[in-house]
Amino acid sequence: MTNPHGSWIWYELMTPDAQASRAFYEGVVGWKIDAESAMPGMEYRMIHAADGQAGGVMTLDADMLAGGARPCWLGYVGVDDVDTTVEQLKAAGGSVHLPPQDIPDVGRFAMVADPQGVPFYVMRGASDEDSNAYGRMATGHVSWNELQTSDDAASFTFYNGLFGWEKAGGMPMPWGEYAFLRNKGAGDAMDAVWGAMMPREKPEHPVGWTFYFRVPDIEAAHARVKELGGTPLSDPMEVPGGERVFHATDPHGAVFGLVAPK
Repeated sequence: MTNPHGSWIWYELMTPDAQASRAFYEGVVGWKIDAESAMPGMEYRMIHAADGQAGGVMTLDADMLAGGARPCWLGYVGVDDVDTTVEQLKAAGGSVHLPPQDIPDVGRFAMVADPQGVPFYVMRGASDEDSNAYGRMATGHVSWNELQTSDDAASFTFYNGLFGWEKAGGMPMPWGEYAFLRNKGAGDAMDAVWGAMMPREKPEHPVGWTFYFRVPDIEAAHARVKELGGTPLSDPMEVPGGERVFHATDPHGAVFGLVAPK
């Protein structure tokens, strides 16, 4: 993929029941998810928005669950060289869960974690086409990437050094700054901002990336989450810029966010 180094290029749901997750997210977000695996030798289904692929669904098998894997959403950051990035990550205090490896015709990837223990993937895709899994205003795509961390200063130093991410202003929260993030050299316009990081509100709160999927109607999506067995973690709320958002867990406990116009 030709996306610049440090771009979000893919999103993946890890779930113990792909068919149940398929029914839930198709009903809530409006996706079409493959009924069968799209990759030989593993249970992996593609997620389709109206204008193209938005991510994938990996089935957690018994061995993965026994090894500690849990339902969650993970993001892939595109890099110029996976092996070099992994070595830089280790030197900066990150850890490696899966070392660099190839998927034929897909690309080279590694599953890693930042120094605060937040997991994500790095990848160099084999395709010559850009990924559009992230789309700030694209319905059915991730519209916002948000990190809650136990040490926001250390996290920014880590990601800035690894990917060149820059701060683009922010706003104060009672527990710290909500700092907007953009890619290096993306310019000063707010439409270059793709997400934010902040310290977690309370020490007992988990750290991690939350990905917000764009839907047409936030109230309808909130109702569908409840109808289909998920759990809204808040009512829809307005955020600066006029959009409305809420967090939820799916029926297996994976956390995600939804966003829609006011």
